[in-house]
Amino acid sequence: MRKLALNDEILLEIEKPARYIGGEANSVMKDPESIDIRFAMCFPDVYEIGMSHLGIQILYDMFNRWEDVWCERVYSPWTDLDRIMREENIPLFALESQDAVKGFDFLGITLQYEMCYTNVLQVLDLAGIPLRAAKRTEEDPIVIGGGPCAYNPEPLAEFFDMFYIGEGETAYRELLDLYKENKNNGGTKQDFFEKAAEIEGIYIPAFYDVSYNDDGTLSSFTPNNPHAPKAIKKQMVSDLTETYYPQKPVVPFIKVTQDRVVLEVQRGCIRGCRFCQAGMLYRPTRERDVEKLKEYACQMLKNTGHEEISLSSLSSSDYSQLKELVNFLLEEFKGKGINISLPSLRIDAFSLDVMERVQDVRKSSLTFAPEAGSQRMRNVINKGLTEEEILEGAGQAFEGGWNKVKLYFMLGLPTETEEDMRAIPELADKVARRYYEIPKEKRNGKCQITTSTSFFIPKPFTPFQWARMYGNDEYISRAAIVKHAFNDQLNRKSLKYNWHDAEITVLEGVFARGDRKAGKVLLEAYRLGCIYDAWTECFDYGKWLRAFENTGADMAFYNERERKEDELFPWDFIDIGVTKDFLRREWERAMKGEVTPNCREQCSGCGAAKLGGGVCYEGKN
Repeated sequence: MRKLALNDEILLEIEKPARYIGGEANSVMKDPESIDIRFAMCFPDVYEIGMSHLGIQILYDMFNRWEDVWCERVYSPWTDLDRIMREENIPLFALESQDAVKGFDFLGITLQYEMCYTNVLQVLDLAGIPLRAAKRTEEDPIVIGGGPCAYNPEPLAEFFDMFYIGEGETAYRELLDLYKENKNNGGTKQDFFEKAAEIEGIYIPAFYDVSYNDDGTLSSFTPNNPHAPKAIKKQMVSDLTETYYPQKPVVPFIKVTQDRVVLEVQRGCIRGCRFCQAGMLYRPTRERDVEKLKEYACQMLKNTGHEEISLSSLSSSDYSQLKELVNFLLEEFKGKGINISLPSLRIDAFSLDVMERVQDVRKSSLTFAPEAGSQRMRNVINKGLTEEEILEGAGQAFEGGWNKVKLYFMLGLPTETEEDMRAIPELADKVARRYYEIPKEKRNGKCQITTSTSFFIPKPFTPFQWARMYGNDEYISRAAIVKHAFNDQLNRKSLKYNWHDAEITVLEGVFARGDRKAGKVLLEAYRLGCIYDAWTECFDYGKWLRAFENTGADMAFYNERERKEDELFPWDFIDIGVTKDFLRREWERAMKGEVTPNCREQCSGCGAAKLGGGVCYEGKN
């Protein structure tokens, strides 16, 4: 019988001890003596967030299907346990075996959000693994990073031994076989790294040298080891239907952020919004076969006991077999108390019809994401949505019984003017007016239009990667313009306005497009006590400002300048299929306010067709 890493006294002292004890339904136990590789899979945030992440569920299932590998889970200890572990010298442990992570072969860390980067250092620190890869010995686990933020790995380069660029289902088996072979032959870590560097999608930061121009921009990025390629090609699953998918996901003991069965219906997006990194990274769009999804839905609900099933994708409305899938789910689970959740829908007649059938309209709210208030700005960002379509969709929703609408926008987009900012509350007011055009006897009470704005952050591998950001004060003043304009609207009593934290925005901007020098700021911020920066109650902007000051780094250099057309970016050595030339063309079209058709309407020559599979590939045959 396994022994818990935390004694009863500690478990009674901390918040939500079920975060740390493991043993949940469908978690995988193996005999450590019968396996060759122990892999600790870490989500560097609290358990409730990490347990809701589909990517880790997929990899956990895939690894544990292999007889020679045992994959266990690790999450960031919350601040109460963090303090106790440091005081009592308790090493970070994996949930399944409760064994110390330091004894594992691999520590894999998923990088989903820049504001979790200090938690990466927390995980390494608590595990007793040297923070810098260069300081690690043969006895330390190999630290490997993956996920969307790994597409610009440079701010974290000195803390990781390697990065896996792309979708995890493709090259991990080859990597682990190589590790086994090297270990059995008595090879060193260096031997393994040199062989691993030749696997497509594997990036070893130590095998590359970086130099800078006098103005601080990148001058060169070159391999220093003959085994390291000049470019790293992202890994992509061509056939989404036949790849790994967890039919017995782990069921948590406590309520987590997404306490439901998740069906990933497709990857990628045909839309081409110019601010959206995921829409470029996951090209080409690939669908799962509807018959396989029906099978998964039945199996996963049976194996988990969950009472809700969510259809996941970047744009669910664009899944070609959505109608058939939804009709099946409604019929199959009728009267069984199973809720169906449909995020990421475009608001059109079909989507509203579907939502009316799966939701209790008296309790739910509808979500629109116009992203920009004016038509000019929506054209700049290539949203592909007109004001007429927004109001038509809202009108159909109101007539269908909804009276609550959430609207999402961004402030600080390229070329934004004060007129564009004021257009946000004006559009919200037009949506409210549309509600009051319905005869009073047919309305469902008062309407509530909740508008939220986040601040735009340019991301790598998007047409807006050249764009400038602004300082903290400028973002606050833009939000103030919008807030005051809300007070001028006719239906202001039906309107509510929320805005995102500007301080977090500017930090996220630094690490989204940062280079290796940004890693010094990160290390200093962690030394000053920064962890859980994505959590308002833990975030301390003052410490971050001190970290920039102490390291001599300039936040404005990373954020407040428009990049030159020919600037070498820290992530340019990664080949995602979509070309830099295409992204630049899209930037120039944005500056002219020109709209680019979606991938099903017309191929725009983004470059992703060379990867094979998906919408653009099929369109050429």
